[in-house]
Amino acid sequence: MTDTKAVAPGCLTGVRVLDLTQFEAGTSCTQVLAWLGADVVKVENPVGGDPGRRTGATTPHRDDPYFLMYNANKRSVTVNLKSPRGLEIVKDMARKADVFVENFAPGAIERLGLGYDVLSTLNPGIIYGQVKGFGEGSPYEKNLAFDMIAQACAGTMSITGQADGPPTKPGTTLGDSGTGMLMAISILAALYQRKETGKGVRLGVAMQDALLHYIRNAFGVTTKTGKPAPRAGAKLVGGGNPPGDIYPCAPGGPNDYVYIYTSRGNPTHWPKLLEAIGRTDLIGDKRYDTREARVEHEDEVDAIIAAWTRQRDKYEAMRLIGAAGIPAGAVRDTLELLRDPDFEKRGIMQTVQHPTNGPFKMPGWPVRHDGNVAVVTPAPLLGQHSTEVLGDWLGMNAEQVAALHTDKVI
Repeated sequence: MTDTKAVAPGCLTGVRVLDLTQFEAGTSCTQVLAWLGADVVKVENPVGGDPGRRTGATTPHRDDPYFLMYNANKRSVTVNLKSPRGLEIVKDMARKADVFVENFAPGAIERLGLGYDVLSTLNPGIIYGQVKGFGEGSPYEKNLAFDMIAQACAGTMSITGQADGPPTKPGTTLGDSGTGMLMAISILAALYQRKETGKGVRLGVAMQDALLHYIRNAFGVTTKTGKPAPRAGAKLVGGGNPPGDIYPCAPGGPNDYVYIYTSRGNPTHWPKLLEAIGRTDLIGDKRYDTREARVEHEDEVDAIIAAWTRQRDKYEAMRLIGAAGIPAGAVRDTLELLRDPDFEKRGIMQTVQHPTNGPFKMPGWPVRHDGNVAVVTPAPLLGQHSTEVLGDWLGMNAEQVAALHTDKVI
């Protein structure tokens, strides 16, 4: 039960978003707009809908948690885009929309007849957002891409992993959700600009290009050294101020570790850390007294810290080191995080009642508005809102909607 009031921020009340996204990169973008109060209508194929719904096949079918995570707070309408009447309905909705977002395969939306040239003619004020794998003009512009492809091609894999090991895919989906956040920010800026100009804009972001934004520190290292930024495991890509790593804790499970970081900008961290772990005998020891000395004896420094952390669980280690003014963080797994009542108490995790999946806990929008968190409502069933959306947006009555059902348009 949350102690924090969950309310719809209403920042985007009245903004209509026509959502033709699927999987994650586009859907994470439009979900943010929904959390902030926009009316986000997800247009889906009547047969199956967003492929993300069926990431995990079940009998009878239930929408996969993957889909639920990225489509909360939206409404779903089904439209057969291969039907002339269905295509006309989407165009009619585009006339009413403030924002249009899609992340189909390269060229697909244009072949459907819903390209920017078409929709901007129908609605000069529309903000038209496209998320692709590779950028316009790139030699790979026509290639398909998912998160892991973008991460391989944009450098994040090359700087992830142990120094003596192969490149590793980061666990976070930066290529997908990270790109979606940049598009969401750009849409918000375009909405603000449109208040002055009355004109829409075509926004395009490639996942490969977006990921360069997230590895700027690594580019800084390359600029200084003239070499590729290295893999450094849990340490900093550019080197650091030992200790700064993950250290093993009791009882020795797969995630029983604590990260301890001493900042290069604060020379008091090292002696304070020695006090916290009961090794005041090493304060002033020339082998470890300066950053340069600790870099030279880094293995010894790590062994000193690990000898202490192995005697404590990760939460005790985090508490004691943190209390001494040293940055420290227990390595927490996803089950621990889902079960931690603190997140639900603060409204960061919310449990929604899904019509078919039942209670479903998920992270919401983490930004507070006047101290309140945004309300999370369940992801829609396929076509759940077809009747009400076509009524709200296009003024259709029940008979007209029923006829569309009969003709298999929706």
